[in-house]
Amino acid sequence: MGVQLAQMLREGTKKSHTMAENTGFVACFLKGTVEKNSYRKLVSSLYFVYSAMEEAIEEHRNHPLVGKFYYPQLFRKSSLERDLSYYFGPNWRNEIEMSPATTAYVDRIRRLSRENPTLLIAHFYTRYLGDLSGGQILKNIAVKAMGLNDGQGVAFYAFDAIPDEKVFKNEYREAMNQLPIDQATAQAIVDEANDAFRKNMDLFKELEGNLILAIGKLLFNSLVGRQSKAAQGQPVSAE
Repeated sequence: MGVQLAQMLREGTKKSHTMAENTGFVACFLKGTVEKNSYRKLVSSLYFVYSAMEEAIEEHRNHPLVGKFYYPQLFRKSSLERDLSYYFGPNWRNEIEMSPATTAYVDRIRRLSRENPTLLIAHFYTRYLGDLSGGQILKNIAVKAMGLNDGQGVAFYAFDAIPDEKVFKNEYREAMNQLPIDQATAQAIVDEANDAFRKNMDLFKELEGNLILAIGKLLFNSLVGRQSKAAQGQPVSAE
């Protein structure tokens, strides 16, 4: 019907994308400060999120719209399992649990799977295309920051089944633009993508406490650009 969903998502989530990058955890990460305990908690949260997403994708692989995005080469559950084994050991399944923000995120995906599967497309876009776009940069930062020179602990970022990420992303966006949907449905997907960004931000904010304990509040504030607020006696926790 001529709805350019990929462009609508890109433009419609630009503000949310910037806000997510400016959360304390991500800002520190991008500046090379990655604390292992915080990072492994993130990996465990992502494991629950991707397990829910990939269960939904399998369930709706024959759905007329959702089925267009059945790309098993994107699946992250098994790579996250390898990372969890590295960080927590062979008994990792008994070492991890869902945090409150993770529970809310997983509940949303499961509810959409039951009630409105089409909106799952927003979650696929937010996570998978984001992983492909920034994954290699984040992988290199994590390896350097945590001394992972043996290559372990970052399987999440390795898309071995996708030889050319740029070609694949173009194919994925074209599949979005070819969906037979109207403007209202497209806007509902954009709105859901913004909510998905908020749920990711909630995950990141949960991790800030662990990070501050590890590196100290002064360094944390300086890394995320909050030192001026602190100096002025203004609250530094307001996002």
